[in-house]
Amino acid sequence: MSDRHLFPSLSGLVPKSLRGLITFSPRLRLDEANKVVYDPSHPRSTVSIISGGGSGHEPAWSGYVGTNMLAAAVQGDVFASPSTRQVLAAVDAVPSDVGTLLVITNYTGDRLHFGLAVEKTKAAGKACRLLSCGDDVSIGKQGGRSLVGRRGLAAQIAVLKLLGAAAAKGASLEELHAFGTAINAQIVSIAATLDHCHVPGRPAETTLGPNELEIGTGPHNEPGYRKLSPAPSAAELVRELLRYCLDETDPDRGYVHFGPGDETALVVSNFGGLSNLELGALVDELLGQLKEDWKIEPQRVYAGHLETSLNAPAFSISVINLSGIAADPTSGYTLEQIKEFFDVRTDTAWEAVAGSQAELGARVRGPRSEQVVQAPPVVKENKVIDESRDIRVDPVLLERMVRGACEALIAAEPDLTRWDAAMGDGDCGLTLETGARAVLEALATKGIAARGSVVEVLTELEEVLETKMGGTLGGIMGIFFVALRSALEENRSQSDSAAACWAKSLPTALTHLEQYTPAKVGHRTVMDTLIPFAEAMRDTQSFEKAVEAAVAGAEATKKMKPRLGRATYVGVSDGETELPPDPGAWGAMVAIKGLFAGM
Repeated sequence: MSDRHLFPSLSGLVPKSLRGLITFSPRLRLDEANKVVYDPSHPRSTVSIISGGGSGHEPAWSGYVGTNMLAAAVQGDVFASPSTRQVLAAVDAVPSDVGTLLVITNYTGDRLHFGLAVEKTKAAGKACRLLSCGDDVSIGKQGGRSLVGRRGLAAQIAVLKLLGAAAAKGASLEELHAFGTAINAQIVSIAATLDHCHVPGRPAETTLGPNELEIGTGPHNEPGYRKLSPAPSAAELVRELLRYCLDETDPDRGYVHFGPGDETALVVSNFGGLSNLELGALVDELLGQLKEDWKIEPQRVYAGHLETSLNAPAFSISVINLSGIAADPTSGYTLEQIKEFFDVRTDTAWEAVAGSQAELGARVRGPRSEQVVQAPPVVKENKVIDESRDIRVDPVLLERMVRGACEALIAAEPDLTRWDAAMGDGDCGLTLETGARAVLEALATKGIAARGSVVEVLTELEEVLETKMGGTLGGIMGIFFVALRSALEENRSQSDSAAACWAKSLPTALTHLEQYTPAKVGHRTVMDTLIPFAEAMRDTQSFEKAVEAAVAGAEATKKMKPRLGRATYVGVSDGETELPPDPGAWGAMVAIKGLFAGM
């Protein structure tokens, strides 16, 4: 849990945030005193749908004010319900001739304040109803928890989306209330967290251990229903969460029936602290297990920041039975109409999670296999090596040399990663380790050194660099080795000695590489190792001298300020006389030293 914030105090933070939010939609207005965001163009001839709750869940709820969704939203302080006066201000901001529907998640404070606002509005002679949404299956049916009902999670945003579209089509207040009730009854949700969020200006609350995880958590730092230690893998966690949601034989949590062929929607909400990279992987894992274990293939998938919990590294998942909603006679809408309501465009934060699914219209989503295209296998042409253009050495010696370079790189990975994380993006060590392990695998499975062919080994290195190693270093070394192999073959046909061949070929490879990088000696890059190595080999035709030059070049980077690459963005004070070595230069040196240590 991170306790650092750009704004370290809650004082004035919610109004400031709302002032920023309305700039994204110039049509919106903000009643700053009451923290109400509203759409003044909302037509009086349609039902005004208003939602709200505590702040800290952005974009809920003010982010959903706009066309085909909310007429207004009212925000409380962080994790605190808005007051009755605030809710009434929202009702007054978007008057309707046909009624107002207040939609909340099932929390006591919201029920009390929004409920009182309903009573006051009705007492004033205006039509008004309250819809309370609860979908959390961690709140079981049995025991004392059944008295409060299910807690509301992010699936409420999907309820708001459907209701907003129906209201825009002219649904009455009673029709919308019945429709919302039918939707809520067909939702199962649960949340999981790696840690709790931190509220600006408050002392840290309960945190989880490094190998703990909670399921059944709420969006306000509430403790989870169950703590798991050790933390399961992502696949195991998803399996557990789906079992809670979908196992109809569970007498405490079998809330919704999913029949064969029922059409569904999947809603995944990032609580604020998960990376988009992991969120995408989570959606993939969910879809895979839903299909394999539960025979469910959602027709609509919505994932992103729907309803957050500040910076919590957590998420919620919801499965909505669209066929079940349509089958409920009180819902008033067919399955096709419900999907159309999901697909109606808005000008709100909803579009960030909906993607381009609206282009489907009411059509059935095709199988995922249509989207995930398997590339045809690469037919690798077997290169015929011309022995007259090859350098041949003892196969045992060649394998020992290649293995020595790879094992040295693997051993150096922790240092390389640490240094690169301090000065760059942290990928250098893992990139080199990945390549080294791929070469070791090729030694074992393909016998690339078994014939003692240096050109064969270089050809395999090209393949590894092309398919296994990305990043800047992978690109640089890829160009270098392609050029080096070509140069060796060319020079071997003209030279008697292997050393003379290497002496000519290494500088030639560098000349090719210099067409793609401006890096020179002194720029604190991998070239600080490669250039001295090649030049020493050219001048002395001695592998020993060339290795010494490579080591000296890598060592020299400790006293250089970065001139190229991501490290140039890292501040280095004038007083610093020595830095960690450049990881690329050091990695190249480690490989060269390990290679020739086996000679």
